[in-house]
Amino acid sequence: MKPFLLAALLVAAPAAFAQPVPGKSYDSALDRKRYDGCVRAISTDAAKAEQFALEWQGMGGGLPARHCQALAQLHREQFAAAASTLVKAAKAAEAEKSPLAADFWGQAGNAAFLAGDSKGAVGHFTTAITQAGDFAPGRTANLLVDRARAETELGNIPAARADIDKALSLNRNDPITWMLSAALARRENNLARASQEISRASTLAPSDPDIMFEQGNIAAANGDRETARKVWEMTVKAGPGSPAAQMATKALAAESGPSVP
Repeated sequence: MKPFLLAALLVAAPAAFAQPVPGKSYDSALDRKRYDGCVRAISTDAAKAEQFALEWQGMGGGLPARHCQALAQLHREQFAAAASTLVKAAKAAEAEKSPLAADFWGQAGNAAFLAGDSKGAVGHFTTAITQAGDFAPGRTANLLVDRARAETELGNIPAARADIDKALSLNRNDPITWMLSAALARRENNLARASQEISRASTLAPSDPDIMFEQGNIAAANGDRETARKVWEMTVKAGPGSPAAQMATKALAAESGPSVP
């Protein structure tokens, strides 16, 4: 999964800000322009964008420079390095009493999770949740869902369930949270709850391939193989090439069901 979709390259952007102007102090008023140019460069030459971000930091660039560096590392799938960069950004944001601290900690958690460090991810998400506080329930709900994913990966199902339930109490209109809760209920062998919650997710987002795929999983767990096959076939048609469609294709093959176009 690519965490960020970035715009086309602005070739001149890195060169334009690679060095400070002799005799002049660092001008932070240009940070917005530097950041935009750095981010736009990532999709074409992420290594060059990362180098610019490092040079920018040497000039005196702060949080925007670190963030662009992390985005470039994520684009290059250097997830562990990106997590480290984001942790540094989060700590700097804390020192500056910036409201971005919670966001950086959350992004560090996602980068660590992508790097396979689920334990580290849980720690970063926990810090992010503490930083976010009670002032933005939607953001806190998303962080709880992210932490639940990492806890599930660690096999800590009770903790994951507590986080998902709290996330639902903060935001009851997010179909992905309902889907994840349903998937967790299936894992807990609570098929009645799984069926109810996947139905809620499907009502909120009827054409989402991930939700369709889990709907098929729950039907299969309930012993309804015919419905499972039909839903998996719908998943393939709804999201061709998507991870959900690929998993549905494998599930259909395992079922020895009808061929999938």
